[in-house]
Amino acid sequence: MFLVYCTKCGTKNEEDATVCVKCGASLEVAPPSRRPERKHMEEECFGIPHGGTVVGLAIGVIILLWGVIMFLQQAEVIPPEVSPWPFAVIIFGTLIIIGAYFGLRRR
Repeated sequence: MFLVYCTKCGTKNEEDATVCVKCGASLEVAPPSRRPERKHMEEECFGIPHGGTVVGLAIGVIILLWGVIMFLQQAEVIPPEVSPWPFAVIIFGTLIIIGAYFGLRRR
């Protein structure tokens, strides 16, 4: 004979009991819930896996380019009319295109 103990009050119950004879709590053990696996969308930015890293790199490159352009302008190697913003637009546009490519590839 097998005895089942109530997890709420500790009372011994018969093997085939579904509720505790003392407190009425359910004796059935629920199977462990399994969460459906989620895609790691939070690791994406611009649709690119690990895109946060890519965006960080892009921002770093933009800042670096801006600094180089400013230095070259002060050294009078390039004219002062040259702006770093077109480079920033090109980099972010490239990120968006790469993200779209990864998005289409996943389908």
